[in-house]
Amino acid sequence: MGFAAARADAPGGREADAERLAAVVETLTGVKPKIRRRSDGTIVIVCYGGHLEGFRRFAELADAIEKWLEEAG
Repeated sequence: MGFAAARADAPGGREADAERLAAVVETLTGVKPKIRRRSDGTIVIVCYGGHLEGFRRFAELADAIEKWLEEAG
């Protein structure tokens, strides 16, 4: 399981930040994440196994980007 918190100082506030982040997660993984709204105003995007499996597809891309950044200096 993984979590990401929406930021209050993001353009449009926490709600807009949460919606954007959830849209990115859904686009990358094909699975819409849960959006949890806590009583203290915190909004958390929750990713489960299906999301994390979807993110694994990009591990090779992340390695290639890291190598490119090292070479580019």
